[in-house]
Amino acid sequence: MKKSGVCLLKAVALAAAAVVFASCGPKWQETGKDGYNLVIQKKGSTLGYSPSSGVTLLTKGGYAFKDLNRNGELDTYEDWRKPARARAEDLASQLSIDEIAGLMLYSGHQAINGPDITAAQKKFLEEDNLRAVLMTSVSSPEDAARWNNNVQAFVEGLGHGIPANNSSDPRHGAQATAEYDAGNGGRISMWPSSLGMAATFDPSLVEEFGRIASVEYRALGIATALSPQIDLATEPRWSRFNGTFGEDPNLDTDMARAYVDGFQTSSGKAEIGGGWGYESVNAMIKHWPSGGPEEGGRDAHYSYGKYAVYPGDNLQTQMKPFVEGALKLKGKTAMASAVMPYYTISYNQDPSGEQNGNSYSKYIITDLLRNTFDFDGVVCTDWNITKDYFHVEGFEGKCWGNETLTEAERHFKVIEAGVDQFGGNNEKGPVIEAYNMWVEKYGEKAARKRFEQSAVRLLMNIFRTGLFENAYLDPAATAATVGKPEFMEAGYKAQLKSIVMLKNHAGALPQKSRAKVYIPQVPSTGRGATRFTDPVAESMVLKYYDKTSDPKEADFAIVFVQAPASGSGYSVEDRNAGGNGYVPISLQYNDYTADYARETSIAGGDPLEDFTNRSYKGKTVTTSNKSQMELVRDTKKAMGNKPVVAVISISRPMVMNEIESYCDAILLSFGIQNQAIMETISGANEPSGLLPMQLPADMRTVEEQYEDVPRDMRCHKDTDGNTYDFAFGLNWSGTISDARTEKYK
Repeated sequence: MKKSGVCLLKAVALAAAAVVFASCGPKWQETGKDGYNLVIQKKGSTLGYSPSSGVTLLTKGGYAFKDLNRNGELDTYEDWRKPARARAEDLASQLSIDEIAGLMLYSGHQAINGPDITAAQKKFLEEDNLRAVLMTSVSSPEDAARWNNNVQAFVEGLGHGIPANNSSDPRHGAQATAEYDAGNGGRISMWPSSLGMAATFDPSLVEEFGRIASVEYRALGIATALSPQIDLATEPRWSRFNGTFGEDPNLDTDMARAYVDGFQTSSGKAEIGGGWGYESVNAMIKHWPSGGPEEGGRDAHYSYGKYAVYPGDNLQTQMKPFVEGALKLKGKTAMASAVMPYYTISYNQDPSGEQNGNSYSKYIITDLLRNTFDFDGVVCTDWNITKDYFHVEGFEGKCWGNETLTEAERHFKVIEAGVDQFGGNNEKGPVIEAYNMWVEKYGEKAARKRFEQSAVRLLMNIFRTGLFENAYLDPAATAATVGKPEFMEAGYKAQLKSIVMLKNHAGALPQKSRAKVYIPQVPSTGRGATRFTDPVAESMVLKYYDKTSDPKEADFAIVFVQAPASGSGYSVEDRNAGGNGYVPISLQYNDYTADYARETSIAGGDPLEDFTNRSYKGKTVTTSNKSQMELVRDTKKAMGNKPVVAVISISRPMVMNEIESYCDAILLSFGIQNQAIMETISGANEPSGLLPMQLPADMRTVEEQYEDVPRDMRCHKDTDGNTYDFAFGLNWSGTISDARTEKYK
């Protein structure tokens, strides 16, 4: 026992609940749980620790603290009474460069197939000191909880006892075939896509999603969300349009703010301080400064899509959802805790003239994000930006603009730009090499200061979420929380609100109960053969209508179709035939020839190419699912004058003029359950969604719009005289005009 009055107690694993009393007047009770001990304190933090880790408890003033570095003293970083920043700075000062290098890593994707830690995971946790783990699929919520506990017990026994900060990409998408039952829970609550939530035009709904999702995340051991994706989706052909809140800067800004407030804010007993606490999930907003303006709609995961372009000189508008939304919250956490830049080279935006991927750009990261907009949180690269690539079309490394550098030199340049963490990198070696380069260029003192700066930022996100106190989970509580009935109900209601009715000619909807419906099977092609499947389970249909396979017997028809799919904008076949490889991305079903494309691309150039003009003018592309258009037309022909209802699963804008006139009613579905569609068709749910994007009149307007400018297309006008512009939608009474349209339209 030290004269300072700090009492060191050796922790004992308990088989059942017990109370441990310290000689200096305890204010806590310790209970043995499933593989860990839980310490409940009166007016103090709840602690969780694993006896197997070697960590013991210290007591001071009757309170318990974890001796994470096992030195027998209460360090500032171990004292839960201290502010998070003071604790982070104290711990950062104690860490070796090896340990800091580990904090600067973010793991590759980890599927959780059971409770046990894999050998590869043990390696990067122990040998590389990695603490940020990206979880993908989980075999069950209970398995996720037990895996988390095993990981936390493992790292608790290493070095300074830094907990793992587990994270996830969005995981609340709905399954079309799932059935909602108010009396039962599910695997996790199911919500519409981000674009679908944007279609509600309701930021309060998005904030509610954030609150619910954060509770489910924390129950799974997830303390960081690699979301929201708040890129301003001003390029209609972009494949990641679906993950955004649409193309309007004001709506996107409000949705971004609401999402982050919902995820990050803890209240009541869960709050530790400043709105942060045990129900908080760090939000990593992406992708700075917006990945929306991709030239020609090609995506920057591939070298052929590495350039974002600004023909409208509109970078400021692209940044608005970040700097006026997610970095200016209404809640007490003030701003998103982390930012992920996109892979893109923001072409000709850096005053220095350098053309670098955003994470390599000191202008984009330090001059803009940090200095102009006062962001001092974590900046984490998108995945694998320091790796090599070998094919223009390959899904490999994404070191855009820095292809000739070594992997270590790329790490150095990224850190020099102001970034803290490397997505998808499991090995500390290149980070340590970058540290040595810093020493050589700036001196050892400056190197230590810069790396500690990143360590403090990274540790703040672990301290503020309470992981240093208790990172452990009760698997039974996890099972009872994730996907519980009230969460499922909230998600299902959001799905209903996301449905947009574009057309309702002559009151085709709603259709009365027990009418006879024809639902044609949907064609799909795989392995050279076409299969036909029912788009909705017959058992689901029969809850609302009688079903027939003969259009002549039907009172009305429902056609379920997917929006046009025409590829990624690059063709190896075109390249092998002597072309440059670049082809159009089409938003229509019929073959499309790009007569109105740019003669010369704005941006271009790659070490694997001997040209810079990426134009595809005059080339033709064929969609892979033209059969969807034919299905609508054939159904209308078979039904004659009887109503045809088209349900379009949509993830970005599409040209409507090929099918609209063949439809009496059109509903847009943004990644939701078929049950929500059937309830709307039957009238149990009145549609209230609004278009979060424009639907173009044709492909010419798509080619002539500017990638960085919102809402600059000519929109489709239907046979009823309605124009499918941003914020348009119908309910049973006609065109929706309410507070939402007044604010955003």
